[in-house]
Amino acid sequence: MEENLLPFHGEVFFNPHFFSTQEADFLFETLQKGLSWRQDYIWMFGKQVLQPRLTALYGDPSVPYRYSGLEMHALPFSKELEEIKRRIEDYTRNDFTHVLCNFYRDGADSMGWHRDNEPVLGKNPTIASVTLGASRTFQLRPYVEKSPKISMDLTHGSLLLMSGESQHHWEHQVPKTKKVNRPRINLTFRKLFA
Repeated sequence: MEENLLPFHGEVFFNPHFFSTQEADFLFETLQKGLSWRQDYIWMFGKQVLQPRLTALYGDPSVPYRYSGLEMHALPFSKELEEIKRRIEDYTRNDFTHVLCNFYRDGADSMGWHRDNEPVLGKNPTIASVTLGASRTFQLRPYVEKSPKISMDLTHGSLLLMSGESQHHWEHQVPKTKKVNRPRINLTFRKLFA
């Protein structure tokens, strides 16, 4: 496993070449066309707004996932998602029940500052994040102090793993950018508890 990127309170590891370019190209094309993408309304700052990206949830249909006033019900894993999950589980020695898929159409799509700390994820969740397609800047900062900020590029075929106390003490985002005009798929594998 790579070195921990966080200076304190949690673990974040990054593998820039988890999938080969050929594998990542195939997965991007297959998932872009094959997943049931949708754009939902969420609550932000007291009002309902459309999420600035498309999403899809796959995994155990009996366990819904709720965040920002939205309740999502999972579709069964596709063959490709099941294979990605198996590869990540073998590599990380973690079990995952669901994958929240995000489709960023271009740099105008984004994910604001947040923590993955919903009760259904348990006390110290492990989140495994795969990037396919365009590289996007990913930022982390301490939840309370807001500094120091850590920035890195999540590249095509890469795997980012957040674990330990990271979701208690750190928040993360994928900011908007005018420098990216190509799409990106982000697969965030997680374990949900009923």
